[in-house]
Amino acid sequence: MPEGDTIFRAARTLNEALAGRTVTNFETVFPRLSRVDDEKPITGRRIERVFAAGKHLIIDFSGGLHLRTHMRMNGSWHIYRRGERWQRSRADMRIVIGTDHWVAVGFNVPVAEFHDDRGLRKQADLRAIGPDMAAPSFDEEEAVRRIRDRSDSEIADVLLNQRVVGGLGNVFKSEVLFVCRVNPFAPVGELEAETVREIVRTARALVLLNVASGAAPGRGTRGSLDREQRLWVYARGGEPCRRCGTPIEYRKQGLDARGTYWCAKCQERVG
Repeated sequence: MPEGDTIFRAARTLNEALAGRTVTNFETVFPRLSRVDDEKPITGRRIERVFAAGKHLIIDFSGGLHLRTHMRMNGSWHIYRRGERWQRSRADMRIVIGTDHWVAVGFNVPVAEFHDDRGLRKQADLRAIGPDMAAPSFDEEEAVRRIRDRSDSEIADVLLNQRVVGGLGNVFKSEVLFVCRVNPFAPVGELEAETVREIVRTARALVLLNVASGAAPGRGTRGSLDREQRLWVYARGGEPCRRCGTPIEYRKQGLDARGTYWCAKCQERVG
C-alpha cells in the first residue's frame, strides 16, 4: 500500500536513474496517453526530473510536458536495466518509459495523465495537497492549523485527508496515533493544541525514518529489522499489544470505511 514515504523513495530512485536521459521508447495501455496535445512524440524528449508531491509521482519531460501518476492502493513504479527481466507480469504493465540504459515500468497504475505547464499548475488534486510530510519544505505550523480546522472530524480520518496533510496512509495513521497514545476516534476539537503538534511531529519523524531507511524489509515504526516486529498495531487485530498485552482492536472508520487498528488501553487519550 503506497504511502508518502514509498512515493518519495520511488521518485528519488527514478530521478537518479532517468534525469538527464532521453526517452528512446514509450509504451502505455492508456489511450489518453497515446497522444500529446503539442503533437510532439514522447520519444526523443529528455527527462528533466522525477519528483513526489504527496502521493503523486510526477515525471517532467523537456518541452514543458509532465506525466502525473497516482498509485492509489496497488500501483507501483519499477526501474530496470535495459534487457533485465521484470519482476511483475506484463499483464500488470500500464506505462513503459525506456532510455538507453534504464527502463521505468508503471505497474497497475490507476491514474496517469499528461499536463503542460499551465495544466499542471491548475491540477486540482495537486493544488489541494496539504503540507507534504516527506518534503524538505514541510510546514509544521500549517499542518497543525489545517488539522485543528477540522474540529468536528475524528483525528484518524483527518490524518488520511490529503488536503490537510500530504503523504499519510492507513499504516502511518494507525501507527502514529498509537505512538502518541491518542484514541483514533477522538474528535480533533477535543485534542489539546500540543497533542496535535505531537501527532504532526511524530508523523513527520516516522515518514522521514522510512524515507531514509528504505523501509527494508518493509515499512517500520519500531526500529526493528524483523519483519514481524516492525509495526506496533497495524494489521495486528486480535494480537497482544506490544506495550500492555491488551488485544489490538480493529474497526472500519469514516465515509471510506478505512481500517483502523488501536489499543483501547494504551490509547485512552482524547485530549
